[in-house]
Formats: sequence, structure tokens, C-alpha cells
Amino acid sequence: MYAVILAGGKGVRLRPYTTALPKPLVPIGDQHAILEIVLRQLSTAGFTRCTIAIGHLGEIIRAYVGDGSQWGMSVDYATEESPLGTMGPLLNLRDRLPEHFLVMNGDVLTDLDYADVLRRHEASGAPLTIATYPRKVHIDFGVLTTDASRVVGFTEKPSMDYHVSMGVYGLSRSTLDNYTPGLPLGFDELVLDLLDSQNLPQSYAFDGYWLDIGRPDDYDRANAEFTTRKSLLLKGA
Repeated sequence: MYAVILAGGKGVRLRPYTTALPKPLVPIGDQHAILEIVLRQLSTAGFTRCTIAIGHLGEIIRAYVGDGSQWGMSVDYATEESPLGTMGPLLNLRDRLPEHFLVMNGDVLTDLDYADVLRRHEASGAPLTIATYPRKVHIDFGVLTTDASRVVGFTEKPSMDYHVSMGVYGLSRSTLDNYTPGLPLGFDELVLDLLDSQNLPQSYAFDGYWLDIGRPDDYDRANAEFTTRKSLLLKGA
């Protein structure tokens, strides 16, 4: 099995932690970087090959990970000379991609079964499978429903349920056929194009442990929880 890890972003929301380190290498606990945890998980799940898309401070990632042999994987790299969006780096890799593969952000902390995501994607025949997570958003205001100048409905401080993308995807190479290498391609653009063409993506619903280490509060929470979650995230460690 093959995975692409997206690790080219600048991690602006996580500053000052990312001033000198790329976001996937910020430490979790006393011994591990996020990217190391991800690579260990992929290896344990049976992934043998991985390409890491690098950009900002990418040489530090390359020096840290090397060829991946320390985790029993074969790792190579794709360098973004300019920002290409979430899916853009895949277009330059297209000739070396298998027909079905995993794509994921390099800063995701989860016990998601990556291999099952890919198996379910391949079996579904869908162009894209999106790992999704339930979120409840509390609105601190009274919400009005209006029709022209009339108020036709009112809900006091409602809660709204959503399913959000976890930043982990099963993807088929043929899904990228109509896009031009070297041009940016965002996840949002790809999904909207698939919806417009009625070539519908599949959802892989997950309700286990998931943190997107995107903000200082999330990062602090990840470190606070890691000791109790380590056996769940790093099975056999």
C-alpha cells in the first residue's frame, strides 16, 4: 500500500512553534514528532511506500525522515517550488502513483485505521473517499430565520451537528486526469468539481480519537493527552 503525506505548509496558525520547525516535526510528548507517529502508524498498518510532499523547511523533514527505512518503509519526496494547495502536489506525482492510494495531512493525530480507509475506497469505486468526523458547534446567540423583512423562525442558542474532513483521503489516480500539473488544486475545488459532475465522493465515518494540530490550543491538548493515548496511537510501542 502507498501513501502521500502532505507536509509542505508553513504552519502559520501554529506559530511560534513553527518558526524554526515545519509543523509535522513539532514534538508530541518527550520522544516523538507528529510525522514520526504518522509514519509508524502507516508502517504498522501495512503501508510500504510513501511520498512526502515538502515545501516550507522541507530539507529539515528530509533530514529527519531519510529514506524511511527506520520505520520499515520506502520514503521519497516531492518538492513544491510554490504553494499548490492540498491536492496540487499529487498532479506532479501522477506518473508514479498507483491507481488507488492514501492521501493525508502530515499533522493529524488519530487512531484511524488507514489501511481500512484505503480498502474501503478501492472497493467502493468512488473517485474520492473522505474520512469524516462528527463535530457539534454551539451558537451563543439566538438564531433568526428571515423571509425578506419578516422573522419567520427563532431558535435560542442552538447546537448544530456537522461531519468535517479529517484530512485523510482515499484517492484514485484517474480522478486527477482532467487537471494540469504545476497548477494549484485545492481539496475544496476537487470536491466541488466531483459534486458538479455527479461523480460523488464517499464518506468514511469515524468517531475515535482525532486531533488536527492546527492551532496552539490543539497542540497543547495533544501534548497533554499523549501520555494516556500513546498505547492507542502507537500500538506495540
